[in-house]
Amino acid sequence: MNQIVPLILAVALFMENMDSTIISTALPAIATDIHVDPIALKLALASYFVALAIFIPMSGWMADRFGAKRIFRQAIVVFMIGSLCCAISGTLTQFVLARFLQGLGGAMMVPVARLVLVRSTSRSELVSAMALLTIPALIGPMTGPPLGGFITTYFSWHWIFLINIPIGILGIVMSSIFLPEIESEVPPPIDILGFILSGLSTSGVVFGLSVVSLPLLPPSVGLGITAIGIVAGLFYIRHAQRHPAPLLKLSLFTDSRTFSTAVLGGMMFRISTAAIPFLMPLMLQLGFGLTPFQSGSITFVGAIGAFSTKFMARKAFRLGGFRTVLLFSIAIASVLTAVNGLFEPTTPWLYIMVPLLLSGFCRSFFFTGANALTFSDIGKADTSQATSIAAVMQQISKALGVAFGGSLLEISSSLKGAPLDVADFHLAFYAVACLSALTLIPFARLPRDAGEEMSGHRAAPTATASERQA
Repeated sequence: MNQIVPLILAVALFMENMDSTIISTALPAIATDIHVDPIALKLALASYFVALAIFIPMSGWMADRFGAKRIFRQAIVVFMIGSLCCAISGTLTQFVLARFLQGLGGAMMVPVARLVLVRSTSRSELVSAMALLTIPALIGPMTGPPLGGFITTYFSWHWIFLINIPIGILGIVMSSIFLPEIESEVPPPIDILGFILSGLSTSGVVFGLSVVSLPLLPPSVGLGITAIGIVAGLFYIRHAQRHPAPLLKLSLFTDSRTFSTAVLGGMMFRISTAAIPFLMPLMLQLGFGLTPFQSGSITFVGAIGAFSTKFMARKAFRLGGFRTVLLFSIAIASVLTAVNGLFEPTTPWLYIMVPLLLSGFCRSFFFTGANALTFSDIGKADTSQATSIAAVMQQISKALGVAFGGSLLEISSSLKGAPLDVADFHLAFYAVACLSALTLIPFARLPRDAGEEMSGHRAAPTATASERQA
């Protein structure tokens, strides 16, 4: 396998994943400069995710029509322009629109990068390639807050966005040289109604869940927008069943048991995973009294665990197979999530960092396997569809994860009628661990030989009745 291809794609994905969280610690400084309340800037966070939700469904069609390599490079350009606009924004409206433009670039960059990887990598090499591509999704959210705090403290918040310009230029140059040319196809005409319905559905769910606890808006607004998204989703399902070439081919879920398990089961696990980066920093800062930099230094060890899987993922899946390795990863990650509920302000940092390190290790194994397994039964003609669907589900699960974590804290605090304390975070981690453990059910139903062409694992044949009697 040409290691430079997944590495180039991974750098671009790291840039996108990091930018989705990096501004969280810089919000007060940005708010001061553009003369708004820091809470109002949460709308900028939401606008980024809304853009991802709207335009990801179209990414597969665009890659097929105009070529995946071309769309990937153009997405980087759009992301860079959005980053520059963020840096020079002087009002809340300008900043929100600039973040939306960034999200538009990210919406094309992420799924198209995965599509380039799938189409340019043999099935036997896909696990190793996915291991590289999985790292940014785990490291980005962990490095974003502490890096954003460091840049804002010692330089200026503008550099949070300006740093994307040289990275983006390097990405364009490297992708132009090293990424293979993937021929464009002649897809059916764009499904306009499907685009409208899917955009309303995904953006409604993502935006509604993102603002449901925003103090600027009543909770009913967030819930109402979420409901609109769900209704639009139901209409899209009906539309996709009748349309000869829907924007998102939902029949893949019924055509491939492996695909549906990897995407839907993976979504359950991602919800719990997305809640952890939300809950842990809050517990360390609000419950334990640590500074944002101290909190980021502790949680960053999870990135080390995630990175280490790159060197052993392929061998592990070849020896154990997808089903066994994924089940072990889910089980251990769930236990380690529950361990977070045992931490107290007096717990030594080392005792906190070790479980976080191991959980990063397990989650990276899971995502590497689930991402590869998504394409195990998918033909070449449907890879763009599978990529878009998987990317949409991942964005929705991120929003659901944060909303789930926030709701757990709110429910726990309201039931006892007192402000948040460490005990509320403990209960939240136990609930998240239970949700994570439920993911064992769909993956336990996979056949033992699921994805064996990719993993290289050969399950032992089941003995026949006569052999058992003998």
